[in-house]
Amino acid sequence: MSDALDRPAPPGGPAPAHPTAVVAVLAFGGIVVSLMQTLVIPIVGQLPQYLNASASDTAWAITATLLAAAVATPVMGRLGDMYGKRRMLLLSMAMLVIGSVVAGLSDSLVPMIVGRALQGLSSGVIPLGISILRDELPAERLGSATAMISASLGVGGALGLPAAALIADNFDWHTLFWTSAALGVVALVLVLVTVPESRVRTGGRFDLPGAAGMAAGLVSLLLAISKGADWGWTSGTTLGLFAAAVVILLVWGFYELRVDQPLVDLRTTARPQVLITNLASVAIGFGMFSMSLVIPQLLQLPEETGYGLGQSLLAAGLVMAPSGLVMMALAPVSALLSRAKGPKITLMTGALIVAAGYGLNVLLMDEVWHFVLASCVIGAGIGFTYGAMPALIMGAVPASETGAANSLNTLMRSIGTSVASAVAGVVLAQMTTSFGPYTLPGEGGFRTVLALGAGAALLGFAIAAFIPRRRAAAAAAVGEAVPGKAAEASRA
Repeated sequence: MSDALDRPAPPGGPAPAHPTAVVAVLAFGGIVVSLMQTLVIPIVGQLPQYLNASASDTAWAITATLLAAAVATPVMGRLGDMYGKRRMLLLSMAMLVIGSVVAGLSDSLVPMIVGRALQGLSSGVIPLGISILRDELPAERLGSATAMISASLGVGGALGLPAAALIADNFDWHTLFWTSAALGVVALVLVLVTVPESRVRTGGRFDLPGAAGMAAGLVSLLLAISKGADWGWTSGTTLGLFAAAVVILLVWGFYELRVDQPLVDLRTTARPQVLITNLASVAIGFGMFSMSLVIPQLLQLPEETGYGLGQSLLAAGLVMAPSGLVMMALAPVSALLSRAKGPKITLMTGALIVAAGYGLNVLLMDEVWHFVLASCVIGAGIGFTYGAMPALIMGAVPASETGAANSLNTLMRSIGTSVASAVAGVVLAQMTTSFGPYTLPGEGGFRTVLALGAGAALLGFAIAAFIPRRRAAAAAAVGEAVPGKAAEASRA
């Protein structure tokens, strides 16, 4: 691979803004994008009626977003490293706005799927934002700012559910997407006037065959994971997609190791600190998402079941909302721990807190406040882990590869959440109980999913224990921001 070059940003960008303003704008952009992911949850059950389509077809409104995000996140990260992170950030926000408008105008299935796919293309905003921070912020601000941007993913998800439920209950369902479009425009304008273009560029030629191969492999893998329960886990389609994913990704890896300017530098990715952090991220992603699959359902099931609490969707969202605020509040604490002990310790601490939150929830499921408490504890742990992971990644890669490396780490977390959704679906479908004429997920099924969330967090802790303790790398991740010094530290 050719040596990375530090190239000056093109003229015409905004004047350097105060670091606090840059962090606030990037965090707002991350919250807007994560809000998009929860938009359709309140109307999933009504989509077949709204779009005059079957439930299996309207499920593609969620699947399309997942697949588009999986492909776009690493591609946007690499393009940001090559052509400018701010430029790709603006493009990502534009995709969110366009997709929201398309979905807002839709009354049939195909436009809705197209709009949701376009929205999914905006998922690179958070890793791009983290990469911009490394290039632009003064050393003393980098750790806490990185943790804050990482936490915005959880904050948006936690706040998005009650906000979307409130809108869906009181306005036409299209208003959800017009709200997303409006927030996207605000974020786009704020980025235009506040965020400077990164000074770190690799230049070179984009690896189009590598992007196509990775897209084919990821789509095959995630499609099999997300639709396997509907198609049957032993069906020819599901098994064929899994087999195709394995073959395609192996061929893709062989190709990436031999091309001069790969989409993903697998040699850098194979460095122990990067590889082990990414593996831990899959487990942490599983652990993070398990509560989102269980807590809203338990809160909304009828009290007559003996374990449901009979709450509305809005109430369920409000129960989850404090966890997002906890994530944001603990971002500076996460950064302080990383600075004092290193991001490895922060990641392991967060994983243990997540596991403790799930253990608490397994024991306490009878009152609304039980779920508020458990979700806040889990949210605290996620805040620690999400602040530590990008710090570990940035401590082991050159500044010129920050966008691609952070995006790949975000993808690993997304794979973990996808696996969590699939596993929870299987467990809840198998462990059921009868309630009048209906068959509902049983209490044992919910406890099992919560226990699996705890187990995934403990697995993440065990994996993270093998991350090399490199003080120089840790210091670079949480305390450097000058591009030249970033590349120099990462090569140390």
